[in-house]
Amino acid sequence: MPKNEECRYMKSHEWAYLDGNEAAVGISDHAQKEITDIVFVEMPKVGRKVSAGEAVATVESVKAAFDIYAPLSGEICAVNPEVAKDPSIVNKEPHGQGWLFRLKSSRKEELDSLMDWKQYQEFIKTQKH
Repeated sequence: MPKNEECRYMKSHEWAYLDGNEAAVGISDHAQKEITDIVFVEMPKVGRKVSAGEAVATVESVKAAFDIYAPLSGEICAVNPEVAKDPSIVNKEPHGQGWLFRLKSSRKEELDSLMDWKQYQEFIKTQKH
C-alpha cells in the first residue's frame, strides 16, 4: 500500500493512489484522528460510475457520519471487504489495510487537481481551530 507521500489528497481528506488505471482510495490519517472511533463504513457498489467530488461512501464513528467523496471520476472496481467486516482497521491503518475502495480512473488528469503530500500538510495547518 502507498506511503502518505505517494498519495494525492482532497480538501475533504480523502487520499488517492493511482497505480496504472486503478486508484486506491481511503481517508487520511488526519481525518481518521478527527473522526475518532470508526464503527461502520457504507461502501459504494462495485460497477458504479462516479464523478470526481461525488459522495460515494459513508464512514460512521461514535461522533457522527461523514460522506466520503470520489477523488477521481471512474468506475468502482473493488471495495475493501476487511474494512466492511472491521471498520476500526481505518483507524489503525488509514493508508495500509484501511483503504476503502478502488476505482478505474476514466480521467487521470484529475489527479493533477489534487494536493500532493506537502500541499496537504500546509492545508491541514490552515484548518486547525
